[in-house]
Amino acid sequence: MPSSTQPRLLHPLMGANLKTLTALLRQNGPGRYPVHLSIILGTALLRWPFSTYERWQVARSPLPEQTKSPIFIVGHWRSGTTFLHSVLCQSPQFAYTSPLAVGLPWDFLTLGNGLQPILERALPKDRFIDRVPVNPDSPQEDEIALASMQLLSFYHGLYFPQRFTQNFNAGIFFEGCSELEIERWQQAMVHFCKKLQLQNPDQQLLIKNPVYTARVQRLRQLWPDAKFIHIYRNPYVVFRSTLNFYAKLFRELSLQPFEHVPVEEIVLESYPKMINQLLQDTESLPKKDFIALQFETFEAQPIEQLSQVYEQLELAGWEDDLPAFQRYLDSQKHYQKNQYSFPKEMIEQVSDRWQPLIDRWGYEPPTCS
Repeated sequence: MPSSTQPRLLHPLMGANLKTLTALLRQNGPGRYPVHLSIILGTALLRWPFSTYERWQVARSPLPEQTKSPIFIVGHWRSGTTFLHSVLCQSPQFAYTSPLAVGLPWDFLTLGNGLQPILERALPKDRFIDRVPVNPDSPQEDEIALASMQLLSFYHGLYFPQRFTQNFNAGIFFEGCSELEIERWQQAMVHFCKKLQLQNPDQQLLIKNPVYTARVQRLRQLWPDAKFIHIYRNPYVVFRSTLNFYAKLFRELSLQPFEHVPVEEIVLESYPKMINQLLQDTESLPKKDFIALQFETFEAQPIEQLSQVYEQLELAGWEDDLPAFQRYLDSQKHYQKNQYSFPKEMIEQVSDRWQPLIDRWGYEPPTCS
């Protein structure tokens, strides 16, 4: 993968706090873009009073008594989690992570509200990965936010690819992590979700993050009543699309050279590892707390699948939410997905490494091209 282009100047780490930034730089090295680094550090320093005040304010604010445990959407990247999340977030009963909360996880309740018109104008028109539109109210996953709050995130591998494998395995599977590091991730996770809940006191959090595919039991320890929706997709398509995902993310986010990163091998190894952990973690969950959806079926019959989600997870409000779901689905009819070719060698790679899951879900290889 060529790395000739520079990463975006408005880098996601602009939302980090000084403690996280200094620890990340000490662990991973500074990179090769001093202007970017100066902006990142300068922004954290300017935000420090707001971040400190907001952290204190949130710590002393109790959650509403009627607060429900979150619902988590999980599944490997490029499996349809974004589409499912976007549809479900049309329901007014759910709260989600906004673009401002992603960009300013430490201070979106104070500084974010004050600068909202300016910050919204700085949002990109769409996700550079798949051209999904980004609006001020577009639902986002929380991983970039958490990457700016503590040291365990696979995004740190994208920002600092000199240690990609170490950051990836720590950020997905907690490999090589101390109990203190895991505890700090838990604290950041709970703190961030509490802020989202305080911002939306009458709604249930709906959180989408592929990383949580391998963390269901960890999340159940934090929220014993949490519910999970797993969406899976043809593994051949997932593999091909994930390679495209990494190629674009590296160009946009990397502060260091990334040509050496063995992306294909990492994806081939991590996909079954994540899914098998999910299957193990969800094996004993009650039906009302877990449901699995096939992306292709959901894409073809979204209303029927959503109805099944509401019924199995015992969610209220289906009749009230149905019109909002239908309006959103109608608005997406002309969206064009990325189209991919499938070389013979790629099909053989996936078949060789992922055959048990391919058989489990009943998929066939695509036509070679």
